[in-house]
Amino acid sequence: MTGSSALIWPVVTAAFLASLVEAVEALTIVLAVATVRGWRPAGLGAIAGLAALAFIVVALGPLLDRVPLHLLQLVIGVLLLLFGMRWLRKAILRSTGVIPLHDEATAFAAETAELREQARRNEARLDWIAALTTFKAVLLEGLEVVFIVIALGAGRGMLVPASVGAGAACLAVAGLGLVLHRPLARVPENTLKFAVGVILSAFGMFWTGEGLGVAWPGGDFAIVGFAAMFLAVSSAAIVLGRRPKTRALS
Repeated sequence: MTGSSALIWPVVTAAFLASLVEAVEALTIVLAVATVRGWRPAGLGAIAGLAALAFIVVALGPLLDRVPLHLLQLVIGVLLLLFGMRWLRKAILRSTGVIPLHDEATAFAAETAELREQARRNEARLDWIAALTTFKAVLLEGLEVVFIVIALGAGRGMLVPASVGAGAACLAVAGLGLVLHRPLARVPENTLKFAVGVILSAFGMFWTGEGLGVAWPGGDFAIVGFAAMFLAVSSAAIVLGRRPKTRALS
């Protein structure tokens, strides 16, 4: 198996897991809007968000071919590393109890309550507000998915595998959401963010080095070593963070 082919399944898996989190967050808002105002404004806003996202991808996609490979790898590597470390940091803080776990059911209830409060204030404008809410949610979360796909796939001919992973995640979440008509509250989001944070940080470290001209030992397989390193350090941080603090002797 060559180095490039060895990256296919890690890229597909990373894109799938990362996009799964973003899709669940977008779906939560869409379902909250649909619960209060019905599927028409929620669906119109979501479709408009997807259309705007598609336009952005089609308009900006060809520009990637004009960027020098090493510069593209360096920029994407740094951004991907920062993106992964942000997710990893939040997952660690949530695992240690420093910040509360993100609860999709709670987010769904909060979004629903806010829309109902707006309904009492201004009934005539609520359909526009509802559509705008789902438009913004789908567009913003979709842009993050696009960034993940580009970051994982650009520079090594992996845009198709990354797109397949992201598309599969979005379709799976959309299908389940339409069938269940409720947020996927049982999705272990913090565990997913922890795993994705490790994977994206590993890819980010690898691409940054590639952009700087570093010849990593083992080629593409160095990503596995970076993932193991981030996993070990992050797991140790969680264990240390969970330890009860001893009281200082007076």
